[in-house]
Amino acid sequence: MKNFIEELKWRGMLHDMVPETEALLSKGSVTGYIGFDPTADSLGVGNLVQVMMLLHFQECGHKPIALIGGATGMVGDPSGKSQERNLLSEDILQYNLASQKKQLEKFLNFDCGANSAEIINNYDWFKNFSFLDFIRDVGKNLTVSYMMAKDSVQQRLESGMSFTEFSYQLVQGYDFFYLWKNRNVELQMGGSDQWGNIVTGTELIRRMGGGKGYALTTPLIKKADGTKFGKSESGNIWLDAKRTSPYQFYQFWLNSSDEDVKNYIRIFTLFTQKEVELLEDEHALSPHLRGLQKALAEDITIRVHSLKELKSIKNVTEILFGNNVTKENLVLLSENDLNTISQEIPTFTLSKEYLKQGISIIDVLGELTSIIKSKGEAKNAIKNNAISVNREKVSSIDFQLNEAHLIKEKFIFIDNGKKNKYILQAE
Repeated sequence: MKNFIEELKWRGMLHDMVPETEALLSKGSVTGYIGFDPTADSLGVGNLVQVMMLLHFQECGHKPIALIGGATGMVGDPSGKSQERNLLSEDILQYNLASQKKQLEKFLNFDCGANSAEIINNYDWFKNFSFLDFIRDVGKNLTVSYMMAKDSVQQRLESGMSFTEFSYQLVQGYDFFYLWKNRNVELQMGGSDQWGNIVTGTELIRRMGGGKGYALTTPLIKKADGTKFGKSESGNIWLDAKRTSPYQFYQFWLNSSDEDVKNYIRIFTLFTQKEVELLEDEHALSPHLRGLQKALAEDITIRVHSLKELKSIKNVTEILFGNNVTKENLVLLSENDLNTISQEIPTFTLSKEYLKQGISIIDVLGELTSIIKSKGEAKNAIKNNAISVNREKVSSIDFQLNEAHLIKEKFIFIDNGKKNKYILQAE
């Protein structure tokens, strides 16, 4: 059985832990859990640090539990938040829980014997827990001064915090106590911003159960340029293909800087230390080939989406950036590939009625699409050999587009020079 702590150390995934945690893990299989926020119907790449933590935990022979916060999602975690967040209805939370579960199942093994992964919803034990019972049986075990000392509370004292969010650490702490008492869970893991909430759980285990709970956290990921990890110019990067296309997901990882990718490939893949070091050596010899970025992007895209999607992404990438793409290459694209491309480059709709009759390329470029500002500029571009239809050069200003140019009966590719690419979508 691999040593989990040593695995985390070489991967740069260990920030802090309660004393004797490593000794506990060395004795045999341990059940540990991480909580996930259900306020969206998809996990984002920022959540992947904790997902991979559970995966590495399982790979080292331990039993991982993903705790979906159906109850805590109704309260709101103040950690790292500058203001109170909106609370969600039970229907929305249940939908989000089901969506996140499908994503977690792509990483964790739920059918491998004693250390099979489990997904648990803390709403199951909170739904019948009355407020009076909670403050009597749980709240009395922690002093206000203990709770006020937490960083997540201190940082919000000036701007204000509701009692709802103030009580969050008590609710999360009870999760750990409940799982320790009823499910033999000895370890809670999470990001370093969760340390205060996690050790509140260990304190409740000590005071309410006379036992010992253990804690372990990962560092928060920071990009080398100072920007926030998990975001692009268009916003958050999600695991759900409806929110972030597989192509955009792949490109997010592929565009990692050389400095960042050395951290990412350790955290977000299961490559061994020797495999990572070999990839780094190869990358150092030819950094322009972006070998580390490609290895990372391919591995995580296959896991989150599929090998089929990766092949489609590579096809799309070749069409968008390849230098030797022919009409034959375009014809072989699937409709899914073509739809993906149409989301990534300027796309103009064109009536099929025009194509049935045949329409001048000059009219298409200069009037119907504004690919080129005027008919005069369109004529000059053709004379300068700059315009291509489906990657075949247009040599005459009398050229006409018709239905025969449609790929998959729907798309026509237009190029204006090497860098300006467009799609006509017939409707």
